[in-house]
Amino acid sequence: MTSESIRVPAAQLITLVARMFAATGLSTTAAERVAKGLVEADLEGLPSHGVMLVDMYVERIHRGSVSSQEAADIVSDRNTAIVLDAGHALGHLTGEQAMTLAVERAKRLGVAVVAVRHGFHFGTAGRYAQLAADSGCIGIAMCNTRPLMPAPGGAERVVGNNPLAVAVPCAGPIPILLDMATSEAAMGKIRMADKAGRPIPDNWAVKADGTPTINAAEAIAGMLLPSGGPKGFGLAFTIDLICGLLSGGAIGNGVQPLYGDSSVPYDCSHLFLAIDVAHFCDLDIFRSRAAAAAEHVRSSRRARGTGALLSPGEPAWQKRERSGDHVQITMPVAQMLLRIASELGVSTAPLDAILQPAQVIGHAQA
Repeated sequence: MTSESIRVPAAQLITLVARMFAATGLSTTAAERVAKGLVEADLEGLPSHGVMLVDMYVERIHRGSVSSQEAADIVSDRNTAIVLDAGHALGHLTGEQAMTLAVERAKRLGVAVVAVRHGFHFGTAGRYAQLAADSGCIGIAMCNTRPLMPAPGGAERVVGNNPLAVAVPCAGPIPILLDMATSEAAMGKIRMADKAGRPIPDNWAVKADGTPTINAAEAIAGMLLPSGGPKGFGLAFTIDLICGLLSGGAIGNGVQPLYGDSSVPYDCSHLFLAIDVAHFCDLDIFRSRAAAAAEHVRSSRRARGTGALLSPGEPAWQKRERSGDHVQITMPVAQMLLRIASELGVSTAPLDAILQPAQVIGHAQA
């Protein structure tokens, strides 16, 4: 442990976060599912989608923009094409429900698509795509967000940095998983840089007038830049339309700021697609060929000065393997978790035992 961060056993952190969500009215099972999703993001080196979100989630639950509903309602069901209404429930719950349903139908019918309206933040898109891959399906998950990026050359936010994830069944322990935002960097990373007082790369964002910046606060007030310029912009725009129009949900400015008025529903739209490999070819052969292709990437010739070559999904897998099932969280996040737990009247273990006594006292006096 350092003065800036602490190392917490993942299982104990899940238990702590689950206690907090249960105290807001969720069932124990639902609270554990949400907590697990957040902690898994931290384990994979994606803290912007991890437990740092707890205070925002809890505040939205208290203010009514996130409901205590634990499952989405079926709006229409046409075998391989299903529309769900999430009712502004926590996205980890409805996302798992939607992809599980897509996989079940794909196993029976070959392919299935589930579109979700009135959704909320669901963490990393990759966890839902991987859920399908673990069941022998190609999994695709995507979501729209509020507008954060301009058109190339523009000076107005017109589309979100809408995430896309694709997972492919693969033999061996290393997954093949593309999980990306369509911006050069996720807003969560910029918020973390802002909290830490760090500059950002000059290709991540622009000011509100469209001029470059390395200041995280200016970037938050300004606009993200699409990854790959027009290509990233075009991908983000089509994801917005696919998610929102197929579900009958919000697109563009209809999606509200995640960190805006916490009494107003976020109201995003999701889409989940599962393709059952066995309907097309032998699953074991598919997995073996996929693994061989990934190994070819890793063993290919490197440019001078380059370290290891990695296949999509391997960096996050490596971080999880190296974590030793412990999560490294910053001191501000630890103090936030202490505060929320105290406000909800639940045990602060294990943080109270890990933090220095002076840090716990400082929190109590804050």
